[in-house]
Amino acid sequence: MIVAIDGPAGAGKSTAARRLAERLGFRYLDTGAMYRALTWLARQRGVADDDGAALADLARRHPIELESGGVVRIAGTDVTEAIRSAEIDRAVPVVARQPGVREVMRRRQRELADAGDAVIEGRDIGTVVVPDAEVKVYFVANTRVRAWRRQAERPEIGSDALVTDLRLRDESDAERTLKADDAVEIDTTRLKIDEVVAIIEELVRERLPA
Repeated sequence: MIVAIDGPAGAGKSTAARRLAERLGFRYLDTGAMYRALTWLARQRGVADDDGAALADLARRHPIELESGGVVRIAGTDVTEAIRSAEIDRAVPVVARQPGVREVMRRRQRELADAGDAVIEGRDIGTVVVPDAEVKVYFVANTRVRAWRRQAERPEIGSDALVTDLRLRDESDAERTLKADDAVEIDTTRLKIDEVVAIIEELVRERLPA
């Protein structure tokens, strides 16, 4: 079974997906981390953020590995911590919107999904990557709440700057942050993480074979 979780930055996708995967015994696939890993490698190799052809070639030659425990690896390097910097935050939207990059990444994401039960989160998961996912949910949340959540992860960045960053990120990601017609929308603004997970887990239980 595949559970697809879509939504904008700061809506709580990663935390909910990770916890849900743990509870179900599924694999957790953070597709956003894949784009971050490629962005990190591009900077190591001197590839420009907007050089779509070179980035796509880099992604083809160095498939990202998503290992247990949330470990992200590319070109033989564990980049789990390195990809969460403010520098990567700013650069990844440019890398991620390159058509060639998305084509390579989507192919890799489908390969990972085909390995079996998984919770996959990111953007365009339920609409493009795994449109046949048995469970699809789409997160929304108030912008201020989303900024507050991001600040908890990035305390070095001021709240006003984060609100601006989120607005720009939303504009950049608009065409990829789409809700599938059959996705269940969940407003996470006032929900605790366990409440969000419980809602999705119930959807999963309803769709599991008897």
